[in-house]
Amino acid sequence: MPAHLLVVDRRADVKWAKDGLPVVSARDYIAHPEQTPRGARVLNLSRSYRYLGTGYYVSLLAEARGERVIPSVRTILDLSQKTFYRGQLAEVEEVLRKTIKRMDRPPEASFNLTLFFGHADDARFQDIARTIFDLFRCPLLKVQVRLKEGWAIHALEPLSLADLRPDQEPLFQAALDAHTRTSWREPTAKAPPRYTLAILHNPKEELPPSSPRALQKFVKAGESLGIAVELIEKKDYARLAEFDALFIRETTNLDHHTYRFAKKAAAEGMPVIDDPNSILKCTNKVYLAELLRANRIPAPKTVIFDKRGLATLDQEIPYPIVLKIPDGSFSRGVFKVQTRSELDATAESLFEQSDVILAQEFMYTEFDWRVGVLNRQPIYVCQYLMAKKHWQIVKHGGNGRAEQGSSRTLAVEEAPREVIETAVRAAGLIGDGLYGVDVKQNERGVFVIEINDNPSIDLGVEDAKLKDGLYRLIMGEFLRRLESRPRKPGSGA
Repeated sequence: MPAHLLVVDRRADVKWAKDGLPVVSARDYIAHPEQTPRGARVLNLSRSYRYLGTGYYVSLLAEARGERVIPSVRTILDLSQKTFYRGQLAEVEEVLRKTIKRMDRPPEASFNLTLFFGHADDARFQDIARTIFDLFRCPLLKVQVRLKEGWAIHALEPLSLADLRPDQEPLFQAALDAHTRTSWREPTAKAPPRYTLAILHNPKEELPPSSPRALQKFVKAGESLGIAVELIEKKDYARLAEFDALFIRETTNLDHHTYRFAKKAAAEGMPVIDDPNSILKCTNKVYLAELLRANRIPAPKTVIFDKRGLATLDQEIPYPIVLKIPDGSFSRGVFKVQTRSELDATAESLFEQSDVILAQEFMYTEFDWRVGVLNRQPIYVCQYLMAKKHWQIVKHGGNGRAEQGSSRTLAVEEAPREVIETAVRAAGLIGDGLYGVDVKQNERGVFVIEINDNPSIDLGVEDAKLKDGLYRLIMGEFLRRLESRPRKPGSGA
């Protein structure tokens, strides 16, 4: 059985010596991946899992390195807001009510449970503990059970070792021993249904992935294939279950309604592009950098660093250095620094947003390649030229307006083979959705800059070669996914 690895903020957090269970600090785990035993199963016991905090990055980088980890990033995000996990508690609450009904001396008021790797501190509620752990693989979890009109789960809250009472420590140690002697499986996803499609968009977005005219092209392409397509907005969240598939044409982010739409669609069993896993992986540049490195895909030299690593950063990467916040998009949150003073000032500002930021060597090219990949196949190739008198494709002005460089579109077979093959391989690490892989090419070779889960599909640019065929190709993939999966019970379609 693969070894387990305990990751904590400080080694002193772990009071129990246990042979065969190595302990490492979160900082060392992030900075020194070579020290992690191959195939390790990571138990992330950081004091906090807040978004873009150190504990978050432990799970994020574990997944990028191909290691099993609990909690997963998906679980961390699910537990971060009630709106994310509320819809998954119906089964738990049913078990809760049945359990209490069978008790000789049931509780008479609201109470809390503490769960240790799926084991409850009150043995009467072990079935509830196991059910919750199957849904949310979190090492330590507080479950707030409330009695109002009936028994219900009020809230779920991840805990840390520091939250344990002395009388709970033996229970935690026993649960840890039991867990490290067994393995765990990921819960299976629900099967999807069938034949209307919603396109989520924001008509007020400054740089949308598809313009209104391009969206109409998708509508017509869907109709030609027998799919009724409707444009929806953020306010239509409650209607999402009315549709059979979801296509997100609004810039995605994790702390955003686009991720909630994707999560809900996936939970309903709907084919969805961008799927939540793709959003989770692609919106964080730190994850992508580690994923590319772990899979030996060529990329610019990249250093992931925290405040302590800032002092020696320019010894690892020469100026100019490109600094990036983990979840920027459309060239936002990307800065080029030329001197030590610029480096210190820019990094200080970025550390206010994230505990860890990313530095890359600067590569000058006249344009970036963008390869569109759908279900692991290339579907379009563009050259995006840099904005006028700027080093990026998009130049954001102080007035809030953005300027973009021009573009050239090629047929897939006209582009360099190495560019296409590298892009397709990189996209395959994310999944089988729709991706835009940004690639730079110079005398040293081909380098992947970024993988976008929500690439631009617009009139006169990405569709310049295939025309309406590009929209039919994408809608056809939705049709294939709908027809290859089970129907809704009672569906006459």
